[in-house]
Amino acid sequence: MALRSIFDASAIRTEFENSGINSHFIPLIWKYAIQNPNCELDEVPSLPSSAYPLLRSKFKPFTSTLHSVFDSSDGVTTKLLIKLQNGAFVEAVIMRYDTRLGKYGGQPRPGGPRSTLCISSQVGCKMGCKFCATGSMGFKNNLSSGEIVEQLVHASYLSQIRNVVFMGMGEPLNNYTALVEAIHVMTGLPFQLSPKRITVSTVGIIHAIKKLQSDIPSVNLAVSLHAPLQNIRCQIMPAARAFPLERLMDTLREYQKNSQQKIFIEYIMLDGVNDEEQHAHQLGKLLETFEVVVNLIPFNPIGTLSHFRTSSEQKVSTFQKILRGTYNIRTTIRKQMGQDISGACGQLVVNLPDKRSTGSAGLLTDIEDLRL
Repeated sequence: MALRSIFDASAIRTEFENSGINSHFIPLIWKYAIQNPNCELDEVPSLPSSAYPLLRSKFKPFTSTLHSVFDSSDGVTTKLLIKLQNGAFVEAVIMRYDTRLGKYGGQPRPGGPRSTLCISSQVGCKMGCKFCATGSMGFKNNLSSGEIVEQLVHASYLSQIRNVVFMGMGEPLNNYTALVEAIHVMTGLPFQLSPKRITVSTVGIIHAIKKLQSDIPSVNLAVSLHAPLQNIRCQIMPAARAFPLERLMDTLREYQKNSQQKIFIEYIMLDGVNDEEQHAHQLGKLLETFEVVVNLIPFNPIGTLSHFRTSSEQKVSTFQKILRGTYNIRTTIRKQMGQDISGACGQLVVNLPDKRSTGSAGLLTDIEDLRL
């Protein structure tokens, strides 16, 4: 039987409780493993003697390894190719920003350099969005909560991570239990990320959205809407058939009422599909009663996997002006980051640097969406 990651919180907590070991030792084990990535669990100091044989027989510090690191030419984006215990691969992407370079209210923004980590929740994805390279992989398996958290640990050795977005490979709400557990770990000791700096992106899994606010309050919700009409959504997002737009908007209205938080709306700009002025007006009318931030995402080419084209800068700009000017909806245009390393939005498909993967060389997955 494969050993579990020590970052699989429910597994290690259950084992400790069954053995009468206080669970307050668990964050100490995590902290030691992070600070000593090549350690053996026998080396963790100050644990009860009964903890050592239990840890040795059932857990290991890391079940995944950092296989490859790819840096973009501008040094702003880094893609991590991570090999899991079962031999599969996932990708995570670090995006670096300097808030001092922007302006807010005419003044430089406070802060300075910061990094956002885009995390994967599944190997592949079953949603099948036609503009996303990850969807071309199909669904392979869910990640455990420990495998999700380990992406953060691997990334933390390369950059100080302030924000986490679940916009990598997979549909996070289709791996709900592991997602919630991983976020609880990230917001507790020793990581202590603010839940307000964590964003979960979804195509609109209605029943899970209803649970999310009560299970992890303060976490940001992002919805991959991508079209203002149900028929267009179904054309480019086959999974949308199971989540009718009217029901989805009712769910988001209830979510916002309960959470009192902005909702991020992701909208990929596809030339001639969803980027005309009429679509902007339809989207504005759909969202005008909500407190939202619309993030317009220029489509990232994914080779032979798609027949879509990128909307022109003029179309994207006009779309933004309509949402802002006519409907007073805060609208941003996503900065393209990491295209040269296939680390941009929608490009996550694992491209191995050699032919070690039998029958799947070239297939790995890219990011469905990025935000902060």
